[in-house]
Amino acid sequence: MRKVPMTIDGAERLRAELNELKTVQRPKITQAIAEAREHGDLKENAEYHAAREQQSFCEGRIKQIEGKLADSEIIDIKAIPATGKVIFGTTVTLYNLDTEQSVTYQIVGEDEADVKNGKISVGSPIARAMMGKSEGDEITVKAPGGDVPYEIEKVEHL
Repeated sequence: MRKVPMTIDGAERLRAELNELKTVQRPKITQAIAEAREHGDLKENAEYHAAREQQSFCEGRIKQIEGKLADSEIIDIKAIPATGKVIFGTTVTLYNLDTEQSVTYQIVGEDEADVKNGKISVGSPIARAMMGKSEGDEITVKAPGGDVPYEIEKVEHL
């Protein structure tokens, strides 16, 4: 079985969602099903069918999160000595050699990726191009619009 890397923050967010689903959503749905059953004929009861569909979605999501947490390898980047090399969890500042602009990304697990907030998946083309490289190295990212050259300005363990 392949372990999936995940940051501490990503694991905490999944645990919080799991707790919310189990302690808040599941009881609400159970209550909604009970109330819908009291209305009589279940074949034509739209509230009952909607609540059962919600229950199915909720239980599926619970299983999905539990599976992700079971298969995860939680990595605390702050506990790893900084070497200037790009590894999972590091925050990397890149300098675009074409546009002369800098951009900063943290390399995170697939479920944690959020480009708007500067978090990119370890499997993304830009992260794969950076992995194992050091500060000062130049990389080329194969993008749909063509190759984009970058220089790694800074690697941080935040």
